[in-house]
Amino acid sequence: MPLFLEPFLKPLSAQEEKSCLDAYQRGDTKARDILVERNLRLVAHVVKKYQGLPDDLDDLISIGTIGLIKAVMTYDSKKGNRLAAYAARCIDNELLMYLRSKKKTAREISLYECLCKWTVFMHMLFYVWVCLCSESSGAESVIH
Repeated sequence: MPLFLEPFLKPLSAQEEKSCLDAYQRGDTKARDILVERNLRLVAHVVKKYQGLPDDLDDLISIGTIGLIKAVMTYDSKKGNRLAAYAARCIDNELLMYLRSKKKTAREISLYECLCKWTVFMHMLFYVWVCLCSESSGAESVIH
C-alpha cells in the first residue's frame, strides 16, 4: 500500500513534542523516529499542493520525508516556533530543490548527442553534394 494511503499516526501534543525533542537532543534516536513518524501527516499535507505535477506521489512523499528528517535534525526549540512550522518550510524547500534539479537536468544535452546530430548532418550534406556533382558528370573524378 502506498505511504500516502496508510493512516497517519496522531500528531504529538506540544508537551509530547517538547519531551521528544529534549530526549533527541540528549541522543535518543527513538525520540527522533517518533518525531518523524508523528509528523508524516504534515509531509502529505505539503505534498498535496504538488499533486498536479507529472511526478509520482510516492516520490514526492519520499522527498518530503527527507525534508522532515532534516527538519527534525536541525530544529532549534530556542527560536520559539513549533517543529511543525519549521518542518513545513523544510519539506517545501526539499521538494522545490528536487523539482528545480529535475528541471535543470531535463534541459541538459549531452556532447555525444550533439556530435551524432552533426555527423548525420554532414553525411546528408555529403550525399546532396555527391548527387549534385553526379548531375554535372564530374562525380567519378571527385569521389575517386
